[in-house]
This record gives sequence, C-alpha cells and structure tokens, in this order.
Amino acid sequence: MIDLYPAGTRPSRKAPAQWFTGEVWMDPIISAPAPARVNALRVSFTPSARTAWHTHPLGQTLHVLSGMGLVGMRDAPPRQMRAGDTVWIPPGIEHWHGAAPETGMVHLAIQEEVDGSAADWLEHVSDADYLRSRD
Repeated sequence: MIDLYPAGTRPSRKAPAQWFTGEVWMDPIISAPAPARVNALRVSFTPSARTAWHTHPLGQTLHVLSGMGLVGMRDAPPRQMRAGDTVWIPPGIEHWHGAAPETGMVHLAIQEEVDGSAADWLEHVSDADYLRSRD
C-alpha cells in the first residue's frame, strides 16, 4: 500500500523551545514506518533562529531551499549555507544549524532514526558561538 499525504493536510508546528532558539517552524515530510527509518522535515528559521547543539546517530543531510544560514561544529567557526547547498553531517558530530543573523532560511533536514530517535539534544548555542567569526 502507498501512503499519499496531500499538501496542506498535516499542520506546521512550532519547534520546541528546549531544542531551538528563536522562531522556528517545522513541516513534516516523512517519518517512515519500520523497517524504514528515514525522517525528513522542512524547517523554517527566522533571522538568528537556530537549533541547540545536537548529534544524530546515523548522520544528517541538510538541503537549503531558500535564504542563507549557518552550520557550526564544536571549536570551529560556523560556515555559511545558501539556497541550493547540501550539507552532510556525519554520525555523532556535535553541531547546530540555523538562519543567518539578518536573513531567514528554510532547509530540508533528512536523518534516520535509531530506536525511535533521530537526534540527541544538548545545550543551547550561546550567542558567542553563534556570532563567532566565520568563513
């Protein structure tokens, strides 16, 4: 059997404040039933909005749909992401991602779940880490 989810039938939801800074909205794309484990969301960030630090057990792919954003790893300046860019983040790498300070950003976030979880959430990203000199 094939599942078809008509556009507009699944509501957007505000991202939880314990895992995000600023205004962030998530639109579900797929959370596939077992034995598949893919999970994908369309995530919209207002300027300066961002995730908390986190890791993914099997890695994560980000594909920027519009705007400009940043992706950061521990002990490194954030890197810019622009519409059309694709980013691969390997399993277990502590990172964050979000919009640039003055520009919103929308990306697809694609990851796989292990034991029902696609991410392990850590502390919020400090303003110092977010605003660190970047490339």
